[in-house]
Amino acid sequence: MKVILNKDLPTLGEEGDVKEVAKGYARNFLFPRSIALPYTERTIALFEARRGEIEARKKDKRKDAASIKEKLEGLDLVITMPAGANGKLYGAVTNQTVADELSKLGFQVERKRIELAGNSFKSVGKYKVMVKLYESAAAEVSLTVQGQVLKPETRATASGKGGARRRRNVESEPAQNPQTGSEPELAPVANNPVEPQAGGSVPVEG
Repeated sequence: MKVILNKDLPTLGEEGDVKEVAKGYARNFLFPRSIALPYTERTIALFEARRGEIEARKKDKRKDAASIKEKLEGLDLVITMPAGANGKLYGAVTNQTVADELSKLGFQVERKRIELAGNSFKSVGKYKVMVKLYESAAAEVSLTVQGQVLKPETRATASGKGGARRRRNVESEPAQNPQTGSEPELAPVANNPVEPQAGGSVPVEG
């Protein structure tokens, strides 16, 4: 059925647009939320009377989008993620990750408007991220994904394997003699410290 959008809806269109949608979608979602109105002579006349103010709002949105585009393209966004020495991330950078980082800088962008090649980045390196703004306006944001190399025991915890930490805690607690309640004497053990892995990242071009 035909409807006229009463509000902007990123997945469908903008205020004043005429769209063809399923009846159930219109009756159960669009109409109850006043996002759209039925396409009738009355609503057509109503929107024609509002055409001037609708176009004025669109002009303001285009101006705002141009300003945001300029600011976003001036950014050098940096995200640090746990990674192996080979540059592979423990996890992935997604559009939600980018949206959260932009939010910290004062840009409120829906994750659906952020496009990443392959939907996510799984290695450190330099990438380009596309941010859709208004109508055909979009900003290309430079993104650098840095790797933070973790120590073996930290890596196990980051991947949800806490066994090493728990075993270390148990071994650090001396057992008591069940008869005397005192701690048994322990034979000296040679100290063999493990050198931690050097931190850093391996650049991988995206």
